[in-house]
Amino acid sequence: TNGRMEGEGREALEARINAAVDAAWDDELQMLHEICAIDSGLGKETAVQDFMERKFQALNLSKIDRFEVKLEDIEKAQGYSPLVENYRAGRDCIVAIHTPKGPAQGKSLILNGHVDVVPTGPPDLWTSPPFTPVVKDGRLYARGSGDMKAGVVAYYSAFKALQALGYNPASQVYLQSVIEEECTGNGALACCVRGYGKADACIIPEPFAESITTAQLGVMWFRITVRGKPAHVLDTSAGVNGIEAAFYLFTGLKSVEEAWNSEEERSAHPQFAQFAHPINFNLGVIEGGEWPSSVPTDCSVDVRIGFFPGKDMNAIRKEIEDKVAELAAARKINYSLKWNGFQAEGAAIDPKNEALQRLGAAHERTTGQPAKYGPVTCTTDARFFMLYHGVPSTCYGPHAERIHGLDESVGLDSVKRVTKTLAVFIADWCGLEKI
Repeated sequence: TNGRMEGEGREALEARINAAVDAAWDDELQMLHEICAIDSGLGKETAVQDFMERKFQALNLSKIDRFEVKLEDIEKAQGYSPLVENYRAGRDCIVAIHTPKGPAQGKSLILNGHVDVVPTGPPDLWTSPPFTPVVKDGRLYARGSGDMKAGVVAYYSAFKALQALGYNPASQVYLQSVIEEECTGNGALACCVRGYGKADACIIPEPFAESITTAQLGVMWFRITVRGKPAHVLDTSAGVNGIEAAFYLFTGLKSVEEAWNSEEERSAHPQFAQFAHPINFNLGVIEGGEWPSSVPTDCSVDVRIGFFPGKDMNAIRKEIEDKVAELAAARKINYSLKWNGFQAEGAAIDPKNEALQRLGAAHERTTGQPAKYGPVTCTTDARFFMLYHGVPSTCYGPHAERIHGLDESVGLDSVKRVTKTLAVFIADWCGLEKI
């Protein structure tokens, strides 16, 4: 039942699994090239999901559920984030479901990955175009290569390697390809709402250099819109400069950022002790002004804030709102504040959890290196499965560089190691049955 029916030891089976990944490496690399050549930025996810649907069909699984993300399905669900882009046909998620032939022998598993990517920045600043994948010195360069198309390719190829040996997992496995991880997480949320949020473990191959994630920060986005007072530059004192006012409000929030990074706060969250400054506020977008010789009236700024797990989101919002109100009152600034995009709670898991330990053991047997466990100072879709469905969840994926930056890349040797580790973990966690 477990794939070792012939009396084959675990070592021999895992050697065959590793060899199967090696044998199919050209196919895996080809898939990575193809998926990275697809621009799947926000609102442009149809083509990449068409690609993933074709790939899932090749696995001959029990069911493939491709569904449109709909606001009415998710807006009342725990973990929902206000939309940043309207939902419409073609903005889909896909869940490919493997159900074993007989009674489940092992534990069930969710393998989740997002196929949306962040904007590229100015393409002319890239060494080669962001959606023209290029391999150089053992790394594949493209937007989304690390974050996280290589991770999706790795979990897919791990499943396929087991099939090449004549096996399927001996328990339920959900392969999820989701949208909007980079701005709301509502794609993963939609999977959960549709009934795909429960399993004995969840692994998301985010590009955290083959470490096993034990904690992630909360993240929220908000927009401050300032309504200034227009005037000619010959008398700037007659106006209120909306751009300067918006920047003053953001700068004033830095005192909150520093308070949240205080020694006291950090010592209360020891899992983040390795970071000198884990909590970061980022002024990410600014829009304002219409004429060089006019004092600008309106200005809006989009801000990202981080915060520790366990913090109450309403209390966080109130602290930010109160601080902005105090700053605005001091200079009589007319403004509004709206929470949009990520409203993501922080999450943490005990590194001693059985799923994480068995993944770590699979990593060690595959790579010969002890597994590293640790936190990340961003958010991932793992929070939905951990917080709202009680599923032991972690991220474990390849080594990437410059994610969200210029010339993003992923290490190909690392992708191969992650694929082997995931295949070995699936065999161990789920058990195996003959196809």
